[in-house]
Formats: sequence, C-alpha cells, structure tokens
Amino acid sequence: MQHPRIGLALGGGGARGLAHIPVLEAFDDLGLKPAAIAGTSIGSIFGAAYASGLSGERLRSITLDTLGDRNAVLGRLWKLRPRKFNEWFDGNMVQFDPLKVLKVFVGEHIGERFEDLPIPLQILATDFYGCSAFRFSSGPLLPAIAASIAIPAVFKPVKHDDRVLVDGGVTNPLPFDVLPEDLDIVVAVDVVGVPQPRPGRHLPGSVDAIFGTTQILMQTITSEKLKSRAPDILIQPPHDNVRVLDFLKSRQILDSAEPLREQTRTLLIASIASM
Repeated sequence: MQHPRIGLALGGGGARGLAHIPVLEAFDDLGLKPAAIAGTSIGSIFGAAYASGLSGERLRSITLDTLGDRNAVLGRLWKLRPRKFNEWFDGNMVQFDPLKVLKVFVGEHIGERFEDLPIPLQILATDFYGCSAFRFSSGPLLPAIAASIAIPAVFKPVKHDDRVLVDGGVTNPLPFDVLPEDLDIVVAVDVVGVPQPRPGRHLPGSVDAIFGTTQILMQTITSEKLKSRAPDILIQPPHDNVRVLDFLKSRQILDSAEPLREQTRTLLIASIASM
C-alpha cells in the first residue's frame, strides 16, 4: 500500500514549541515522512531540522544537550556579546541578532539551502512595513529561519532584499494553509498557548504583558483561520505556565508534551485507515 501524502505545519510559540519533538517522533514511530513541511518561528527551526534528515529522537537529544545545562547555555550566549556596548541597543530595547543566535545554537544541525532538503519546506516570516506574511521556499536556510524567529523585543528585525522581516507568528502562527493542495492528510501543531497568571500576582509584569498580548493575537489569527478551513489533524499541547523564553525548562516541557506522541500516532493511524 502506498503511503499517503502528508503535510505537516509546525506553529510558533517560543519554548512551548519544544512540544513539536514528540509529534515528529510519532511520525518516525510509524515510518512516515511528510511530503511537505511548513514552519513558523520555533516551528521553522524544527521544520528545517526535520526536513534536513534529523529524526525526532535526534532532535530530542540535541535539544536536551543544548538547553539542558544552564551554564552551557549562558556560555553560548556570552559568545553572542557585541564588541561595542551600543550594539546591544536599538532605541531603548536590548535585542539579539537572530542569525548569530542560530549559528551558535543550531547552525551545525541544519542544511544550508532549501533546495538541498530531502523534504520540501516553506518558512513563514512577516514583512514589517508591508504588513503581510512573507514566504521562503528557496535559497539559504538560516537567514530565512532568522527572519521567522525574529520576535519583536527579543531579536533584531532581519533585512531581506528590500524588506524588513520579523517573526512569522505575527501574521501566520499556524501555517497549514500554505501547504500544497494535493496532500491526502494535513497535520498542524499549534503550540501558541495562552497567557497564564504568575502565582501571587494579579497583574502581569511588562515582559509577560508583551508576550501574552502576542499570544492573544496569534490565538485570534488561528481561530479565524480555523473557521474557514481546518487541518485534518490538529495537535495542541495543554495550556500551561510555560512562557515564550522558558527554554531552560526543556526537560519539563518535553515531559509534559510526551502524551502528544501517542495522540499523534493514534490520529494518524485513524486518518490513514479512513482514506
């Protein structure tokens, strides 16, 4: 029996995006490979790594090796320090260069160009001044991912030709709608989450307010999209208090997301059986 053509969309959500890993492991468990992948923000990183040929198990190992040691993470961040003090600031905000961050943390694990990938990949960013989504599907990979992850207030915007690009989640947090039309099954993984109060605090702090507002925006965009079109399989981790930049909680996030592996396997098997 010929395997179905499956499209996989990996959404944005910061550290909650580590929940993409058990979903990818479920594909491996069943011996299935997506025919096409689309990724936004953190989903673009895992989408590119998986499209490059890395297994879900290997991605889990890399993630824990890279983020599991706080001192090692701080050491990598130290490598990103600018030579001049004023390079840290843009206006009154401290921002990192997303391309440099990628090169330090994941560059060695991802292919160089879209054209070299075993699985076709699309990456979503946002054209800041054009107020629209921007799609990458060819050319160098890391600059495209850098644009897709350029969360405002954390990363500097990325220049691409005559455009200024920022985080893809601003316009398309769950990019299942850009996958090819000729797929048999579309799987989308929504990891945005919702704002959660901190214990003992009635009002969010400034950082929580910024990222929580972004979550609300992304939730609204996805909800409106789902009213007119829905993927065949929608995977969503339970809402929890993991925040956008909680990458040092990688083991906790993966443990919490582990049920998604069995859920994804079950839904894929059912969808294939119903074809």
